[in-house]
Amino acid sequence: MLRRSLHTIVRGALMTGAVGILLAAALPLQLAAQDRMPMRIAVEGAFPPFNYLDANNKLQGFDIDIANALCEVGKFECQFIIEKWDDIIPDLVADKYDAIISSMSMSLERRQKVAFTEKYYNSPSVFIARKDSSISDVSPAALSDKILGVTSSTAQESYANHLYPDMKKTVFRSSPELYKGLADGSVDIILEDKLAIYDWIANTKAGSCCEFKGPDLVDITYFGEGAGIALRLDDKERLTRLNEALKSIKADVTYDMINAKYFPFSIQ
Repeated sequence: MLRRSLHTIVRGALMTGAVGILLAAALPLQLAAQDRMPMRIAVEGAFPPFNYLDANNKLQGFDIDIANALCEVGKFECQFIIEKWDDIIPDLVADKYDAIISSMSMSLERRQKVAFTEKYYNSPSVFIARKDSSISDVSPAALSDKILGVTSSTAQESYANHLYPDMKKTVFRSSPELYKGLADGSVDIILEDKLAIYDWIANTKAGSCCEFKGPDLVDITYFGEGAGIALRLDDKERLTRLNEALKSIKADVTYDMINAKYFPFSIQ
């Protein structure tokens, strides 16, 4: 009886010591988690290969991989939120999330509403038409009798409205719908981000119908200086941390590995 009681006491003491050790070991992890800055990230989820939902309804794409790398390096505790493109800036300003990592071009108009990090990739815009189309000249005069397709609330829509004001336009809600409209003949020509549509043209049966028309369009007023991460104008600390993290993943192999996963050429 005495031995059993003594064993129980010793066992209890050992367990108490073990728990103390485990708690001590867990403490740095808890502190590390507390050090991570929360960040709610908005993405459209309908802009492949940059951001899209796979067959399992899971977010995938270049933007998602870059965001995850920045969250790790920048010590952010991240949560993704899928948002309609038309609402994505207003809801950022309304504090429904903290950042937009969704291939947003840094146009002058957008810079008046939100702050941007340094660019994380660059891409021109371009016209695309079906291969059987007679279109070769993409000037406003040459396209005056054609129907142009653009995606709602994009830099391409703004560019078309200002530089092709007399052209009839069809505005689609998402890029996949825009591409379908071109393939099925609902529109004669579309204006889109070149990298966004590259995979559709190069690697899908539906996209084999179509080809680039005219030169690459690079206009800072409408397309900005590449794609950046958007934040609220007063979010200085998060902006600094994101820029530092972006610089870090570009300095090592992280960015290049993500780049190579989606494109056979550099998009920096």
